[in-house]
Amino acid sequence: MKPQVVFVLGGPGAGKGTQCSKIVENYSYTHLSAGDLLRGERAREGSEFGQLIDSYIKEGQIVPVDITINLLRKAMEETMKADEEKFRFLIDGFPRNEDNMQGWTRVMEDRADVKFVLFFDCSNEVCIDRCLERGKSSGRTDDNRESLQKRIQTYLQSTRPIIDQYEKHGKVRTVDASRNVDEVFADVKAILDKEG
Repeated sequence: MKPQVVFVLGGPGAGKGTQCSKIVENYSYTHLSAGDLLRGERAREGSEFGQLIDSYIKEGQIVPVDITINLLRKAMEETMKADEEKFRFLIDGFPRNEDNMQGWTRVMEDRADVKFVLFFDCSNEVCIDRCLERGKSSGRTDDNRESLQKRIQTYLQSTRPIIDQYEKHGKVRTVDASRNVDEVFADVKAILDKEG
């Protein structure tokens, strides 16, 4: 069975992680956050990529695609090996640029089926406010105003064009993410119920 993938995209603070948690509670999906996998690898004792990942994250830049795809592929394989019923994946925060998209196509096109992109659309102002609020308790080194400005720029220059490309192929399901968690999730549920 090939993994069935939904890419979850949106700006920093759009609510990707929050909504993915709710999806996992209500549907048979496994949530894989590209950022969490990278942060985990950065912290792993003896990681050959730890310092490299750290410098990219601190600069608000996108980590080289091969590192991210290997982490995602390994996580999917391990999940499916542990439980063959778990073949549906929410991949959150990926692909974030053209390089990510080409890398996925190169490595994963025959190994996984991308069903659609779940796009959480939210204004930059709302995203920044949410991240600054989250930064008070998250312990994330990139939830500060300086990193956020860089992350928003990276998102607008690199990730938005990817969403537009998927849009051209009719593969994007857009949700207005500026509302409260439950209102957003009501839309998400309607999409998932329709998509099956």
